[in-house]
Amino acid sequence: MLTINSLVKTFSSKNKEGKLILKTAVDNLSLNIQSGEIFGLLGPNGAGKTTTIRMLTMLTRPTSGDILYNGKNIFDHEQEIKKYIGVVPQHINFDQDLTVWENMELHGRLHHMPTKQRRNRISELLEYVELQDRVNDSVKKLSGGMKRRLLIVRALMHNPKILFLDEPTVALDPQVRRRIWDLIRRLPKDGVTVVLTTHYIEEAENLCNRVAILNKGKLIKLDTPVQLCRQLGKYVVEWDGETSRQYRFFDARQLAAEFASTLDVSTTIRHSNLEDVFVELTGRTVN
Repeated sequence: MLTINSLVKTFSSKNKEGKLILKTAVDNLSLNIQSGEIFGLLGPNGAGKTTTIRMLTMLTRPTSGDILYNGKNIFDHEQEIKKYIGVVPQHINFDQDLTVWENMELHGRLHHMPTKQRRNRISELLEYVELQDRVNDSVKKLSGGMKRRLLIVRALMHNPKILFLDEPTVALDPQVRRRIWDLIRRLPKDGVTVVLTTHYIEEAENLCNRVAILNKGKLIKLDTPVQLCRQLGKYVVEWDGETSRQYRFFDARQLAAEFASTLDVSTTIRHSNLEDVFVELTGRTVN
């Protein structure tokens, strides 16, 4: 569905001496995002995630490289392809003076949806996220979780084929976050491909079919969460070192147990997870 070939984005910036230098935000990135999958982009701050999403959604043009949607260059067919794209921003950006229904109505009109189709779609989507009884409420009255759900269905208003989610559960409590996860999991069943960026590694591990890990603008690993963990080692021995927490990875629990028995400190043996992979590959935790 979405093919990224040798994508590069550079920009000018001033160094400490005030001289202009060229910085590379995205460095020769190639990806193939398949129809119907939930695809995750992970990386520490400055890894190039946001710049990549801005190029995929046509907010920024690449310095070089191609982005193809179903074989068509997106910048050669902008108006056509924008009809198939939905974007859920990290920050709440509703018109605070409008009601829930009015915000949805405005979005539908911006996409030139006919009146009957627009109203039917609003009713369908608000029922989908259990907000049908809040249609006349100001968005100011909604909880954080309700606003996130409304952001997602607003982006689905025009029936996009691919949805970009930027930190969709930021600042939400665990119960509300899991409810948003349930909503996201349903999207591919409705024919929507999802591209997700998140700083919550657990979120990517639970939702994504495949994950791309970026660092300093480069793609350093791409696979399913399960395969990424297996490549690192299925089991991890964890213990307190002199200055920091220490980790060793093993393919078999018996090997992990044998190693743990050689240590004269308290240890934990557990399954490895995607956060372990992230830290090992990038050399730093998410911030």
